[in-house]
Amino acid sequence: MASDEMLTKGERTRQAVVDAAYNLFLENGYSATSMRQIAERAGLALGGIYNHFASKDEIFQALIIDKHPVIRIFPVLQTAPGNTTSEFVHNAARLLQAEMGNDPTFMKLMFIEIVEFNGRHLPKLINTIFPMAQPLFERFMSPNGGVRDNLPTLKVIRLLVGTILSYYLTEILLSDDSIPAGLREASLDDFLETFLHGILESQPVKS
Repeated sequence: MASDEMLTKGERTRQAVVDAAYNLFLENGYSATSMRQIAERAGLALGGIYNHFASKDEIFQALIIDKHPVIRIFPVLQTAPGNTTSEFVHNAARLLQAEMGNDPTFMKLMFIEIVEFNGRHLPKLINTIFPMAQPLFERFMSPNGGVRDNLPTLKVIRLLVGTILSYYLTEILLSDDSIPAGLREASLDDFLETFLHGILESQPVKS
C-alpha cells in the first residue's frame, strides 16, 4: 500500500472510507452497519461516499482485498526456510503465528463473508491471492519436498489451508478456561504435524 504522502486526495478519502467500514463491520457486523455510520466514522458527508463507492457491498469488496490478513501473510511465508516440505511447513507456521498473533480480525472477516454473503466474494480474494501464492505452491510440491507423487497440488493446498483455518477457529471456540485443558492446549505445529503425517500408524505392506 502506498504511503499517505503518495496518495491523492481522492485516494486518501477512499482509504478513509475503507478503514471506517472495516472497523464498523468488525464491531457491529455488516448488516448492522449503515452507510451513514461509515460516513460519520470517516468524517464525510453521506453523499461523499458515493463519489467513491456505489454501495456498501462495493466497500466490503474493497476491504476484503485491502484488509484481509491472508493478503499480508504470503510475503512473510516466502521467507520461511526449509529444505523439505516438513521443515518449510513448520517454519512457515512459526512465521504465521508471529505475524497473525492473537489478532481476531482474520476469523471475523471470514465469518462475515461466510454468514452474511454466503462466500460470494471469496473467488475475488482467491484470484488476488493466487499469483502471490504460486511460488509457494511450487516450492511446497517440489520433487525433493517429500510429498506423494499422486497428490494434486491444489488439493494439498486446500488441505493445508483447511488445517490452518481449523486451528484458528478452534482457538476462538475453545478459549474459555472451563473447557478441558486437553482440548485447549494445542499448537499450530501440532495441527501441521498431523496434516503432514496423519493420525494412523504406518502399516506394513502386505506381500
